[in-house]
Amino acid sequence: MELKDKKVLITGGSAGIGKALVKELITHGVKDFAIVGRTKEKLEQLKKDFPEVNFILVSADISKLEDVEHVVSEINSNWEHLDLLINNAGVVSASPIQKLSDQDIIDQINVNLTGLILLTKKSLPLLLKSKDAGIINISSGLGYIAKPFYSVYAATKSGVKHFSEAMRRELIFENIHVMTVYPTATDTEMMKNADVDNMDSPELVAEKSIDGLLNKEINVILGGKQRLKDIDTNFNQPLKIDESVKENYESYKKRTKSHRAM
Repeated sequence: MELKDKKVLITGGSAGIGKALVKELITHGVKDFAIVGRTKEKLEQLKKDFPEVNFILVSADISKLEDVEHVVSEINSNWEHLDLLINNAGVVSASPIQKLSDQDIIDQINVNLTGLILLTKKSLPLLLKSKDAGIINISSGLGYIAKPFYSVYAATKSGVKHFSEAMRRELIFENIHVMTVYPTATDTEMMKNADVDNMDSPELVAEKSIDGLLNKEINVILGGKQRLKDIDTNFNQPLKIDESVKENYESYKKRTKSHRAM
């Protein structure tokens, strides 16, 4: 895929991995971005940080159907087509399931999965007008290997994994490449309340994601060879992962005690 002069829509694009993706795509010649975020101040900051590009800034909450429709309406009003959709917006609330609030359960599902699906559906007519389009869905390492205290978050990210797979096959005769990214713990605002060391940088995730897109990969899995080995173990010998969780259970509990970014 040639990225120069592509028109790109990114949700959750005003900070963290989303903002790093903006920066990375600019180096590949992208000048037109539609960025969706919930905070107007962060969205406006993009114009100051990247004055050389053109922004459509949309303050919206993709957990709400009317906001999803508003995003697509804004794109339709400004562009004749869309070349790349990056579903990056996400929230997290870690807790034992019995202590997790009902609203946090609902919001994680609506932002991480339902909103992603709806935006993809409603963006498809614009993507189909592109000669060479792409969809990047940002999942999580927890979408491959679920861990305690992240039951709902892991469920949503696993849902993203399978939605991407189905869409790739549903669009197999269209000129739309579908790719999924599985970051490990990444040093963003979303992780500031988690007790985790040695996190990846958002810039690394962005670089690996765009390299994957250019190489027409279907999955970009962060975490190196050990992550790939763990995924294989989880699929073929899941009880081995269970034993590892038993040994590190208190560590998981401590790490996730205050991890909430809603």
